[in-house]
Amino acid sequence: MSGLSIKHIQEELEDILQDSYLQKYLQKPEIDTDKLMILYTLIQNTNYTDIKKKNYVITTMLVQIALDTHDLVTENSMEESDTYKRNRQLTVLAGDYYSGLYYYMLSKLDDIPMIHTLASAIKEINELKMIIYYEVHQSISDLMENIKSLESILIIRVAEHFNKSAINDFVKSWLFTRKLMREKNLFLTDQRTPLGDLLIQGQDFELPYNQVGQTIEALIHKHLLVSKELVHFLPTHFQILKNDIHNLYAENYTPNKIAMEEG
Repeated sequence: MSGLSIKHIQEELEDILQDSYLQKYLQKPEIDTDKLMILYTLIQNTNYTDIKKKNYVITTMLVQIALDTHDLVTENSMEESDTYKRNRQLTVLAGDYYSGLYYYMLSKLDDIPMIHTLASAIKEINELKMIIYYEVHQSISDLMENIKSLESILIIRVAEHFNKSAINDFVKSWLFTRKLMREKNLFLTDQRTPLGDLLIQGQDFELPYNQVGQTIEALIHKHLLVSKELVHFLPTHFQILKNDIHNLYAENYTPNKIAMEEG
């Protein structure tokens, strides 16, 4: 992406997401920078023009943001305040608004196979959400495998579209690791987390509160180590990501640090 930096793409994406009315009542949607980095690096190594590359990245990120926004919608309550009800309704509309932006960007791509790829990924994601939240899991491991797939399906399907499926195993492990790290930070600051809710209040497990943090931490360590091994097999143009993973592992899981925490 010769003259197009990831910073430029992120700034343009933020401009597209700008809506003064929504931001008056709702928190500005977060851009998943891990997914943005993978998409940028993935599409960087194609033969498309810079404009088309940028549109591919932004369109895919808009799909992700629309899905993430709809996930923020809370269940209806008979006793909810007018403000709470308005915010819930606005969150639904915000997700629809971002979906509309995604369809607008798709029309500029003029790529029917890519449209099918994204539509198929959205269908898979919604089906997995139904399994995660409404079906019984036999073990925590089964639940985590579904969440891991959910976190990476969109990027994996795009990678396959560009014949870059060699990165799929890494993407699945790394994006799951990063999700777990975000969940851990929320949990440690006593904020509600989707994964924490599933482990504590879900119909399958009902883990004691003090075991949730330990469970998440063990999963982070396991999958960060897997990511660290898989990153060696990525193409050279993923060097920035390789550096990030090695630095993150060194900062958190060196033998000395682990010994200090256990001591």
